[in-house]
Amino acid sequence: MGRSKAIDQAKPLTKPSPIRRPLPWCEPAHLVQQLGHHFGAEGLVWLDGDGSGLGRWSRIGIQPLEQQVCRGLPGTPGAGDPFAALAAIEASGGQWMGWLAYEAGAWVEPAPHWADSDMAVLWAARFDPIVVLDHQSQTLWLEGSTPQRLEEMAGLITAMAATPGRATPRAGAIPLDAWTWHTSASQFAEQVAQIRHWIDQGDVFQANLTACCETTIAGHPDALGLYLRLRHTCPAPFGGLAIAAGAAQGEAVLSSSPERFLKVDNQGLVETRPIKGTRPRHQDPQADAAEAAQLITSPKDRAENVMIVDLLRNDLGRVCQSGSIQVPQLVGLESYRQVHHLTSVVEGMLQPGQGVVDLLRATWPGGSITGAPKIRACQRLAELEPVARGPYCGSLFWLGADGSFDSNILIRSVLIKERRLRVHAGCGIVTDSDPAAEAEEMGWKLQPLLEALE
Repeated sequence: MGRSKAIDQAKPLTKPSPIRRPLPWCEPAHLVQQLGHHFGAEGLVWLDGDGSGLGRWSRIGIQPLEQQVCRGLPGTPGAGDPFAALAAIEASGGQWMGWLAYEAGAWVEPAPHWADSDMAVLWAARFDPIVVLDHQSQTLWLEGSTPQRLEEMAGLITAMAATPGRATPRAGAIPLDAWTWHTSASQFAEQVAQIRHWIDQGDVFQANLTACCETTIAGHPDALGLYLRLRHTCPAPFGGLAIAAGAAQGEAVLSSSPERFLKVDNQGLVETRPIKGTRPRHQDPQADAAEAAQLITSPKDRAENVMIVDLLRNDLGRVCQSGSIQVPQLVGLESYRQVHHLTSVVEGMLQPGQGVVDLLRATWPGGSITGAPKIRACQRLAELEPVARGPYCGSLFWLGADGSFDSNILIRSVLIKERRLRVHAGCGIVTDSDPAAEAEEMGWKLQPLLEALE
């Protein structure tokens, strides 16, 4: 399942543009609820922007025409190479959306340390048409390649836009005391101390340590209802929801991520936006400004961010043209509803013959959620983290029919597997990290997600 032959020939960067069909504006939450009510939520993907400069666009797909599912690690019976499957997808054209899990790294750097997740390593679905929304201009259109399907969906969405809004689904509340922690705050602090020891020995320079909690609920989770809660409390420019169907039925990913992983336009221009450095927001303006100022001037956070920028420049250099890699923003402050972040921007131009999957292979997993040097950091983190990350620290992505691509880093995310919900958080650890402070940061990164679900 999920086995596909890799495409060896050069990959053209420019492909035929899809047909566009303008439609009346409809609020995305209302539209998604209407579509879910009409078709059912299985197979729904909603790549959700927050209306900011970075979160200008949203894309919605429902009723997938085909799906690709890969599970397992190399050498596991029945396992499928997710990058080979993505190469076949890239060559075939069409509009695809889905997720790629952190453990896809096992297919880039096979090694014993990779843990096998019980969720799909790759779940991707092809949609025709998809809904595209521009939040800033409040315009909406369909993109597809089949005129008949386009017109059928256009008629349905036009009627939905004129329909009074449905009440937001009230997904079952999950109290804070229902969550079981796999790593306690004291254990997390001990793990931070261990990473600092490895750094002092020169084994690694930086590592992104994560922890998680989970709960099991009585009935089937309402993934759409839970995501509507999450986006209301924690809006983010690269949020989204993917409810798998077919061979991955019962699995879903909900994300309020502020971090773009990779964006590629149809001419081959690549952008990545690593985040390193976080502080909480405050309602008091003076306290909030003080947190932002402390973050901007923190030598520890700035050094950590620059280290990951260097790692990503090296990763992009494997597939980008010599001399094309630039850093238009280095350690810039970006503020969201719950947190302040330090974000950098790295750009490059793909070499002729290199495509999106070549780029993913060269950069997976993302440097901001692994560490430096990347492979050694992954090995060390696997010794400390008790649970496979799965889609967390992987990516929600869209691959367009014209060769365009966009993706997030799946942080601030909820994973659903049947009746189980799991939430992860992580912190970048460097030589001067304070174990108690990192444990505290891990807690308040998770708190908004847990409160949104409560």
